[in-house]
Amino acid sequence: MRWLCAVLFVCTLSAVAVAQDSTAGTVVSSNSETLVVKTTSNQYRLFLVNPNTVKPQALTSGDHVRVDWTEREAGGTPMANTITLEAPASQATATQAAAVPQKVQNVETQVKHQVRRWRLGGRVGVGLDPELLMFGVHSQIGPIFNRNVLFRPNAEFDWGEVTDMIAVNLEAIYRLPAVAARGQTRRLYVGAGPALNFIHQSFQQGRSINFGNFTYSTGFNILGGLMLHRGTFVELKTSLYSRPAPVLHLIFGKNW
Repeated sequence: MRWLCAVLFVCTLSAVAVAQDSTAGTVVSSNSETLVVKTTSNQYRLFLVNPNTVKPQALTSGDHVRVDWTEREAGGTPMANTITLEAPASQATATQAAAVPQKVQNVETQVKHQVRRWRLGGRVGVGLDPELLMFGVHSQIGPIFNRNVLFRPNAEFDWGEVTDMIAVNLEAIYRLPAVAARGQTRRLYVGAGPALNFIHQSFQQGRSINFGNFTYSTGFNILGGLMLHRGTFVELKTSLYSRPAPVLHLIFGKNW
């Protein structure tokens, strides 16, 4: 009897976890990544759309639809599972739906940036011990394996009074649950990955960089950061087993 109760309890929790909700309203905007619906109570709802979403071949502003959706995470944008067309748009409803509040447009743009699977970006920062200036480029790929795991390889170019460095970092990051602050969604993240460092050091005045004089060392990076508005982020990274490379980097970057 106990095992039967346990099975029923687990099944109940599973049913709650996958429980769907439903929203009816008028389509305001629709694309391959998002859907904005104006409900009968004049509220705007934003939904994520992916290749698994069951939907009509074409949706236009003013179409009356019913959206079956599930929450992705606490405070996150819900995922549309099924979009059912209940009535096509009339001229009046299409005109009425065309006006989208600026706040809704901003959130929609932000969500599009977040769900894009491949992005390029740039970064600048400083290195400490030794002190260096840094700029670099990176690519963000994912999610992979898990919706919160992203692969973010990057190349960084550092230079200072004594030390110059070229680093290729094969890092992955894990996004922590979203936090809403002042109307914007921010996410902390942590990450790690190997660092391939090519370092040149010289105490000569007016030295010139000769790539034949660079020496190679392998390090391991551990990092943490905060994703801000419109793809910007701030990151703190420490490197293990990397000397004479900097042991600490403070980085500001942006994804496009």
